[in-house]
Parts: sequence; C-alpha cells; structure tokens
Amino acid sequence: MSYIESDILIKLDFVFNGVPTDDYPKGNKKDIKYNFFLDLEHGYCETAGSRIHLYADKNRWAIVFEKSGYQNRGDRAEIELDYVGNCVNYPINSYPERSYISNSNHIVLITSEEYERIRNKEGSDMEQFELISPAASEITIHGQKVPINHDKNQYASLKIPTRDFDNPKQLLGYGDIVRFFSDTNPSLVSATEEEIRQHIPQDIPKILSLDKFHFESIYKNNKPPSHQETYQLIAKVLVSRDATQWRPTLEPNNHWSNWESGNL
Repeated sequence: MSYIESDILIKLDFVFNGVPTDDYPKGNKKDIKYNFFLDLEHGYCETAGSRIHLYADKNRWAIVFEKSGYQNRGDRAEIELDYVGNCVNYPINSYPERSYISNSNHIVLITSEEYERIRNKEGSDMEQFELISPAASEITIHGQKVPINHDKNQYASLKIPTRDFDNPKQLLGYGDIVRFFSDTNPSLVSATEEEIRQHIPQDIPKILSLDKFHFESIYKNNKPPSHQETYQLIAKVLVSRDATQWRPTLEPNNHWSNWESGNL
C-alpha cells in the first residue's frame, strides 16, 4: 500500500513515546515489546557517532537510526540500530519464559574481552577502571586491528575530555577511543550496509544517509517528531523518494560533544 507523510510522522511519534505499533508480531501474553528512538543522551551509553538512514519505494519505507558508543553498563562498545517503518522485520529474542520483541539491533565494536586485554592494570582499583594501559599498542574494533593513539594533544584537539578523577596519569578511557575513531575514522565504528539491512527488505532502495542533522532531546515530551523539522523533512524525502527534499534550515547538532551521555 502507498503511504503519505502523516503515516510516517504518526509512526515516529509512537516510537518516540516507546509505544509498539500494530505491525509488531503479536507474540504471547508474557512477551515484552520495546520500541526505541534515537537517544544521544542515554546515561548507559557514552555516545560517539550517529547517523540516520532512509529507504523507500512506492509502497515501503524504513528509517534506521544508528548510534555508536561505549556501553558503560555492558563493558563493551556497540552500534545500536533502531528501525522504524512499514516493512521492518522486528528482532525477537526468545527464552523459555518469554520473548523480547523490539525494533533494535546491536553490533559489537569492542568486546569486553578486548577491553580487558588492554585495560590498565597498575595503580589503585579506580585507576584500573575503564582506563586503557599506556603500553597497549593496538585494539580490535569492528573486526579490524588498528593502532591506539595515546597522544593526549590529539584527543584535546577533538575536545575529547580525559577523565579527571582517579586518573593521575591522564590515561585514555574506554569511551574516549570510540569517540576518537568516530571523529577521525568514522567508517571504522559505523555499521556496514549489510549490517544496517539486517531487519529491512534487501531490495528496498536506499535514498539517503544523514551524517549531520538537527537533534532534539527525546526527554522533551512536549515536542514529538511530528513537530520537528528534521522528521518532517525525512517524511518528505521518503514520500517523494527524492534526496534533494532534504533542505534543513536548522544547524546540525548531533555531534556527541553537544550532548551529555554515559553519566550513570
């Protein structure tokens, strides 16, 4: 079936409010359903990169929100992909007692084991917590082995703050390195097209990827997506299937430095 701009904006508003839409799998009574929206301020994720991918044809549309960062409660770095559309194959994680149905998929960038391998193991307990050893020369990210840059001046030039407590040697933090690569080698910490398409039809055309856009806090519940320029324009792009319809008037602000995150 064809769709109009209001169809897209209504569905975005549902996701913004965390409400599963009627196209979710029905599941069983004990199943739990989640509907996630892009969140650059999450307390459990030290945000690094963010992008929005748009796909559409005459009858189908999909928006894929992408965010990378360090998961401070999961002890790993990840990409989170959140799917919105009328053709999403919603991820289902099944267990004996219930299934969890959501619009979100996660791709590990740096494993807990890799962080443990390069962790600073000298000094007090706090000096060893989420800090990288100055002797660590390389790290495996997204399946690639790359050198670690320990030059504090380069991090400072990118406004990546060094942890100022229990860190007398000013060592790199777990999240710092993800932000460094997001700013200097973004493809390393970004999802591949194959990864992005895991939960949408393989043949749906890609219209546009947005690396820079105006973002507004999801904690301002009085301004849902339907009232924001970014998503109004996204709806126009999808319905027209014309990337030139992306003509924002608001300054992009989705860079991690504009938002406080990972602070819980």
